Amino acid sequence: MTESVHSAASRPLDAIFLGRVAVDFYAQQIGARLEDATSFARYLGGSSGNTAFGCARLGLKISMLSRVGDDQMGRFLTETLVREGCDVSHLRVDPDRLTAFVLLGIKDRDTFPLLFHRENCADMALAADDIDETHIASARALAITGTHLSTPGTLAACRRALDLAQKHGLRRVLDIDYRPVLWGLAPRSDGATRFVANAQVTAHLREMLPSFDLIVGTEEEFRVAGGGDDLVAALRNVRAATPALLVIKRGALGCNVIADEIPPRIDDAPLFRAPQVEVLNVLGAGDAFLAGFLCGWLGDEPIERCCAWANACGAIVVSRHGCAPAMPSRAELDHFLAQVKLDPARARRPDRDADLAHLHRVSVARARWDDLHVFAFDHRSALEELARGRGADAEARLCMFKTLLLRATEQTERISGLAGRIGVLIDDRYGQDALNAASGRGWWIGRPVELPDTTPLAFERGGSIGTHLITWPHEHTIKCLVVFDPDDATQRAEQERQLRTLCDAACTSGHELLIEVIAPLRAVPARRGDLVRRAIECIYACGIKPHWWKLAPPDAADWPALDALILRSDPWCRGVLLLGADAPLVGLAAGFAAATSSATCRGFAVGRSVFAEPARSWFAGEIDADTLVARVHANQRELAALWRAARDNVVRNGAGKLSANA
Repeated sequence: MTESVHSAASRPLDAIFLGRVAVDFYAQQIGARLEDATSFARYLGGSSGNTAFGCARLGLKISMLSRVGDDQMGRFLTETLVREGCDVSHLRVDPDRLTAFVLLGIKDRDTFPLLFHRENCADMALAADDIDETHIASARALAITGTHLSTPGTLAACRRALDLAQKHGLRRVLDIDYRPVLWGLAPRSDGATRFVANAQVTAHLREMLPSFDLIVGTEEEFRVAGGGDDLVAALRNVRAATPALLVIKRGALGCNVIADEIPPRIDDAPLFRAPQVEVLNVLGAGDAFLAGFLCGWLGDEPIERCCAWANACGAIVVSRHGCAPAMPSRAELDHFLAQVKLDPARARRPDRDADLAHLHRVSVARARWDDLHVFAFDHRSALEELARGRGADAEARLCMFKTLLLRATEQTERISGLAGRIGVLIDDRYGQDALNAASGRGWWIGRPVELPDTTPLAFERGGSIGTHLITWPHEHTIKCLVVFDPDDATQRAEQERQLRTLCDAACTSGHELLIEVIAPLRAVPARRGDLVRRAIECIYACGIKPHWWKLAPPDAADWPALDALILRSDPWCRGVLLLGADAPLVGLAAGFAAATSSATCRGFAVGRSVFAEPARSWFAGEIDADTLVARVHANQRELAALWRAARDNVVRNGAGKLSANA
């Protein structure tokens, strides 16, 4: 086996996961029975899907081998895995079966009701014909979960995959993953039961044990695999069947690892202790544990490190809601382990670690936006002035106007070849139809929350901003314009208070946050750049780390200090977008050119400079809708050309940084 594994070291995939992949619907009411739950959060789930997701998040190259239905939930699972970096070329689409799902709840620290909806589901239809030898041979390891050993069809698929894995020298991993209800040993409504002794299941599992090099399970799962009520006796039966490395998960204690003979007592086996944390939800912790262990094991790390990573991943996940989305990134794992070493008592509440929470938002896989062309038409009060005099038709005209601007943007994306680099800023007061049409295209989408022309900051939908954000698509970025004077202590305190409220709401909802900082109007032009930089410094100082900044174009001399501030305060920041402030298009060229020296500028978000003149003519009835669209489209193309010219000049001259952060 050693020679085979060594020869597999350079293969394109670290591991293939064969098994359950489903949708988890988690009750959002902590402490409620499932019968009383009123809303659910949707996540990727299934033991194989969770562990594949967790491994990919930690940086391994992973492929998912299973089936999903030809339905919306199947596409959700596929797209979620792709976003995390998983290969889904062998995640088959089953035309005849629906994607499985599970309803889950968090009643208390010890009670987690589950209701599996898996009757004739897609992932349990995986067949031997789905197993491709070339695919198996492209990986270093094959990981299988026990549920897929429970039916003849999936068992045949597992046997073929294991035979090919042995042929090509893969490491073979079994996550026992025993769910009695999925073996037909518990009522369908009793998905929470983890242990039902059954001689037939034991015999069946024991027959398969010789096919694996690593076997991972809880104490109850090893009792099922080995048979009997005594854990040590069961482990001896397992050892009689296989020389595999055995990893016994023991919850808050940590884990035992047994490479050779089974000792007289389980406590005589090497124990690797887990960090002690407050538990919210144990569901998914075992999948996170396995992801952390495999990250080390497949990298040939010492067992001590494999177990440290495994235990830490499990500890982080038990403190969070959900399974797959709770999985930590490598940055989170490193931060948490450092905290455990520094102050174990403080590390007991990872859910209260603001730095860990920030890393969970920003260090995970996400779409890259390094060259954004954002066309902003989230303006409200300025357009209301143009629409005055239209009578009862004014609001309808404003809504139509936003939709026409979206049409122009569609043309610009297509004709200027801006796919993957285009975005919009649209309000929901008059632009809801345009927002709905823009969503789901893969565009960058921003959406304002501030009440226009208010200082101190106030929110459009009132103080309870979180209840508004829950209705937004996840792809929408929160945009908040704030006039911020770092030298006005009273105003600054109120602005910071409101921004903290918004930031907390964004952390809960999961939306990215863009803060647009404007210097006070009374500030002399020469001081505005310095005021904005110091405003950003104040915002960072009070613990607010937005994903994006939107700023008036700084002078070239101001960029080094601004870049240094952002990169020092939050290396994970997405970057800066430049606003237009109704400047003539040609007037923006200088700001674009100055930004080419920046390490943090990612594009522009310009509105009135593009649409103001055509808007005045359209609202006055001087031009029709098609002419409005044509003029805005022409202006958008001109703006994009100015941006491109500045960027191309940097490339030609070899100047500037234009580096992309994480």
